[in-house]
Amino acid sequence: MTLSGRLDRVGNLPLAAVICAFIGAVLFAVSAVAQQRAAADVPEGDALLAKLIRNPRWLAGLIGDAGGFAFQVAALALGSVLVVQPILVTALVFALPLAAHYSGRRVTAVMWLQAAALSIALACFLVVGEPTEGVTAAPWDRWVLPLGLVAGVVVAGIVVATTVRVPTLQALLLGTAAGLLFGISAALTANVTKLFADSITAGLTSWELYVLAACGLLGFYVQQRGYQVGPLSASLPAFTVAEPLGAAFLGMTVLDERLRSGPLGTAFVAASVVVMCVAAVRLSRAQAAPLTTPQPATD
Repeated sequence: MTLSGRLDRVGNLPLAAVICAFIGAVLFAVSAVAQQRAAADVPEGDALLAKLIRNPRWLAGLIGDAGGFAFQVAALALGSVLVVQPILVTALVFALPLAAHYSGRRVTAVMWLQAAALSIALACFLVVGEPTEGVTAAPWDRWVLPLGLVAGVVVAGIVVATTVRVPTLQALLLGTAAGLLFGISAALTANVTKLFADSITAGLTSWELYVLAACGLLGFYVQQRGYQVGPLSASLPAFTVAEPLGAAFLGMTVLDERLRSGPLGTAFVAASVVVMCVAAVRLSRAQAAPLTTPQPATD
């Protein structure tokens, strides 16, 4: 298919899902900035969670997370995981000016170029890849192997993080594990939403609801542990990249979501994913880097 033909089919993307995903990304951006600044204010060695739970800024970030999750649920109910999850990565772009404003850090030209690269790569992924919607529900036997693989990576990451004594590596592993756990929740969200739309009983008696809730709660705890044991510049990039990749893996292996690009288009999409991952890592590391405040001169 020609480029013009692909551009003509952009209208086939679920607009409501795209809008909800972008709103969710904005809310996640506000939350990320608030939580990062709150975590940065806790001295090393202090009990992070005990301090954060009494911090109004961090609690405001939780409210932002809740709002972002609500719009993520709406987006996943209206569109595929392969459409929604990459869009949520743009939270880093929205967080860029917010983080600069509240931290006093200058946004460099390189950071803006990275934000532009992420946005352009996302547009290429959606236009060239043309993700299909797939199905919302799949039998349990189709979940076993893919879900087991992701869960195995999560367990391995947590186990290694508890045994090594390198804070940066611990934070990276915990951030990856947390992102994958949230990715599992994202992949299950559409079917859980549909089940509750059918009947409350169907929703409450589904295994998907409890796996979603367990992964979400465990992911949140592991994410905060990652903030506690090491620098945000290690855990945040890993989390940002692992969540959409984990959700996309389950969407393609379990929910029959596909990219409609040919061999050349698939290579182009793969390159776009690489660019998105690199740009996301660089942006999140820049935003999580500690601010160095110049000290006043003394006589």
